[in-house]
Amino acid sequence: MALSGLELSAFIIVFVLAFCVTLLCVPPAIRLSQRLGAVTTPGGRRHEREPMPRLGGLPLAAGFMVAALVAQTLPVPRQDPYEVIRLAGLLAGSLLISVVGLLDDVLEFGWLPQYVGQILAAAVAVAFQIFIEFFTNPLTGQPTDPWPHIVTVTLSLFWMGLMMNTVNFLDGLDGLCTGVAAIACVMLFLNSAFRVEPAQISVSLLPLALLGACLGFLPYNFAPSRIYLGGGAPFMGFALGALSIIGGAKMATILLVMGLPLMDFAWQVFSRLRRGKNPMQGDRGHFHHRLLDSGRLSQRQIVVGYYVFCGFFGLLTLVLESQLYKFMAFGVMLLLIALAFVLVARLRPAAA
Repeated sequence: MALSGLELSAFIIVFVLAFCVTLLCVPPAIRLSQRLGAVTTPGGRRHEREPMPRLGGLPLAAGFMVAALVAQTLPVPRQDPYEVIRLAGLLAGSLLISVVGLLDDVLEFGWLPQYVGQILAAAVAVAFQIFIEFFTNPLTGQPTDPWPHIVTVTLSLFWMGLMMNTVNFLDGLDGLCTGVAAIACVMLFLNSAFRVEPAQISVSLLPLALLGACLGFLPYNFAPSRIYLGGGAPFMGFALGALSIIGGAKMATILLVMGLPLMDFAWQVFSRLRRGKNPMQGDRGHFHHRLLDSGRLSQRQIVVGYYVFCGFFGLLTLVLESQLYKFMAFGVMLLLIALAFVLVARLRPAAA
């Protein structure tokens, strides 16, 4: 598809604005973290050697929301009659979950207030028409009939909660969560702007805004990190979950990009429940932590490996036309991940 000058300009404006706002807001967020005492304790779950600022969600949310608002003013084609309503829900939910994350970083909530905040943010999104209405049957390529309202609401709330917690669980190594989220944004953007017919130019500006925010934050978050995402991880999960729905469900894209983090989330929940532990209580049982603790790979090598794996399967959503082939690719991916989990589970941690 050939881009018009207006469309190309809109892409550049949204991306650069999100990138610059986030990049410029990170140093003040570091200083604010230190002033408010929103820092990690050395020797914590991530084995920090010094206190680490954790208000990284503030610059990320600021960059994304500013760029998303500006995107709504740009003269690009718009097909979705509910676009303004859904944008309002996306921004309101983003603001709500960001405030909850900020308060958690400063006051260190328990798990219950965090999950109440997640449910409320997801409910805001659903109330503003961000919900899953149907799936595309992988065998026929045809959409299913619309579901009853109760099914739609329940499934949408579950999906949003799943994405928030999956991304939160992924935030365990420097740059891991931010980079994987950026890859997901690239795939959502390319899908909306170039792959679907007719192109969803206005919708594609939203993942592009989140991409710019992620890349503006990544220079401060990639190993060695100078600031953590903290409460920004649930915000990022909320945004990805909502963006995979807005403008037509693109859940196949997210499932392939986020397959490894989703499987790790399911594995951890099952493992902790089996051991009689709170499934939301953090530990170092995650796949990325086990790889690091084995002593065979560095933090950067593990993070880049995640990027390659998630990016490869994300690209398959763009190059595979058949829904059946995507479904088969998803099955192959799950088998590879299951095999990797079995192998890594047998690795012994390196001697201290």
